[in-house]
Amino acid sequence: MSTQPGQARRLGVFGGAFDPPHLGHRALAQAALAQLGLDELRIIPTGQAWHKSRTLTSAEDRLAMAQLAFADMARVVVDPREIQRSGATYTVDTLQELHAEQPGVELFLILGQDQAEALTSWHRWEEIPRLAIICVAARADFAGANGTFDALLSDAPTLRRLEMPSVDVSATDIRRLVASHQSVAPLVFEPVARYIDHHHLYRTA
Repeated sequence: MSTQPGQARRLGVFGGAFDPPHLGHRALAQAALAQLGLDELRIIPTGQAWHKSRTLTSAEDRLAMAQLAFADMARVVVDPREIQRSGATYTVDTLQELHAEQPGVELFLILGQDQAEALTSWHRWEEIPRLAIICVAARADFAGANGTFDALLSDAPTLRRLEMPSVDVSATDIRRLVASHQSVAPLVFEPVARYIDHHHLYRTA
């Protein structure tokens, strides 16, 4: 899609640990591109994740794997800004930076349902609906405007649902499989699987 004259540039923002990136991440990226009419989608691996109880794989490895996982997708850019930022990284800061870099841009924050359900615990989360349209890839039982999102929606221009097929895969499962010396080939793209193997990631000591 190309932005028409006078139309705001539509930029998707899809952040996460990507530890490792897998088929579910790719499916969500494809759904966002197809359903939101994005000019570009930024994949943004998190740096120092304040909300993770475990230590993440090195930022360099997660960035490299994200680049491998999304390399062949048109209109997708892997953005290293959060891993290059010192200290804890927050989505609200990234959204503000993007607005400053691209005045007039229309931002779409892409979230999985688990991320969306935790949104009200995020740093300065109340500012996020003013900075981006929140787009949730939700399961069939997702309540949308109910419960968690009542307060958020009172200040948000819109909350959108992204339709996508169920992808039964998680990064936690992949790390567990690698640690037990099982193949993860069906769950990640081949270049990512090779990277994990070559760099001995997720193996127990």
